[in-house]
Amino acid sequence: MSGADNVVWLGTPPFPEAARTALADTRLRTNLRRATGTIRDKRLAVTAELEDWEELRERAAVVKRHTLRHLDHHLVRLEKAVTAAGGVVHWAADAADANRIVTALVKQTGEDEVVKVKSMATQEIGLNEALADAGIRAYETDLAELIVQLGGDRPSHILVPAIHRGRSEIREIFRREMGEWGRPAPDELTDDPRDLAEAARLHLREKFLRAKVAVSGANFAAADTGTVVVVESEGNGRMCLTLPETLITVMGIEKVLPSFSDLDVFLQLLPRSSTGERMNPYTSLWTGVTNGDGPQNFHLILLDNGRTATLTDEVGRQALSCIRCSACLNVCPVYERTGGHAYGSVYPGPIGAVLTPQLVGVENAASLPFASTLCGACYDACPVKINIPEVLVHLRAEAVEAERRDRLLPTTEALAMKAAGAVLSSPGRLAAAQRLAALGGRLVGRGGRIGALPGPFAGWSATRDTPAPPQESLRAWWRRTRTRRRQDSRTTAEGEG
Repeated sequence: MSGADNVVWLGTPPFPEAARTALADTRLRTNLRRATGTIRDKRLAVTAELEDWEELRERAAVVKRHTLRHLDHHLVRLEKAVTAAGGVVHWAADAADANRIVTALVKQTGEDEVVKVKSMATQEIGLNEALADAGIRAYETDLAELIVQLGGDRPSHILVPAIHRGRSEIREIFRREMGEWGRPAPDELTDDPRDLAEAARLHLREKFLRAKVAVSGANFAAADTGTVVVVESEGNGRMCLTLPETLITVMGIEKVLPSFSDLDVFLQLLPRSSTGERMNPYTSLWTGVTNGDGPQNFHLILLDNGRTATLTDEVGRQALSCIRCSACLNVCPVYERTGGHAYGSVYPGPIGAVLTPQLVGVENAASLPFASTLCGACYDACPVKINIPEVLVHLRAEAVEAERRDRLLPTTEALAMKAAGAVLSSPGRLAAAQRLAALGGRLVGRGGRIGALPGPFAGWSATRDTPAPPQESLRAWWRRTRTRRRQDSRTTAEGEG
């Protein structure tokens, strides 16, 4: 599989078609509205507590911009620091490369199963599927990821992958599937959140205690010390990061920070923006290996998979600053109504609409930059000040240009724009067009509005009210009233004479 095949879910229809299906699911919309609203309110409450919140955002944005400009330098520093601390660094150009490395490392241990910490990077490369093909079973240990895995589902949110599932659905998934993966769910399992969490805890406990290999992602890595950071809320990450003998971390190259001291800013921004907490309940930091404490074999895989190509785009590369907090999803009116599956990618929502097309090529995800109202709420919420609307507009232009290059004949839109250019460049042609528009508007308009437009314009009028053109254009009104004023002035002047 290529990197594009993994980032984008094969077989998923374009966003407009997928969104139409999602909008018809009333249960989905109810679940999304309740969940995103709750997270949004919590975030607003805890960010309001900090008087320097905007200063923290600006400082984080500056650090990220600097890091991306000098990414090669900081990655080399990170490799040296991790190696000096007893870890082993691997470089993966794409998804296939990363999957091959992880599979080989697991096989070297002689194990046929791994426990996993929630990781967007491993979802991006399709690691679970690659391991399964090699006879290795990966167990997700994050509660939401466990729900998705047991349900044979796909994640629909960066922070809460099972946000589209209700409690009764989760209970049925646990009762039906847990026994196939390990300890079965209790016979008397209810849909009470405490009961569901307890069933997951008992199911996972035996896996934590017997696992010899763990796989994780990384939220950050400090280039100067080689320290890797994972933040989470359930404690499953801490179990995976400390109990197994071998730890394999797959990290996108953009996650590196220049120094350990930079964590001060990001560990204030991330929990408030993601879970609406002042700090994450579990913040795990490790530097290489330590004799007799934690994993004795540590492998860090630095994943490119389209990131270097993204860096070449001076506008689009700001998407690589993302710290995966999901704040943009929770404020997005489009995401709240369609959910994450409609985006057809492991990265949903506004950040997915700008990141996915760049990682896989805009021609492979051409509909995503248009999955937005450009309201700007995502920009206001982003803790590292990614100007998502700016990138969306930039990528829309690229998508249109890519379509133009692929077409043998010009599109209807291109022909319309060419005709508009010809009309607007000539005062005479513009005046004639305005007269025709006014005449046509009077013929088909009712109550100041035009009904369904014909032909290629039907897509516009199907979802919008189209005002009927005024009977008189501004140019005609100006010419008429200016002539009248001149005549009145002459009359007045003659009378005074």
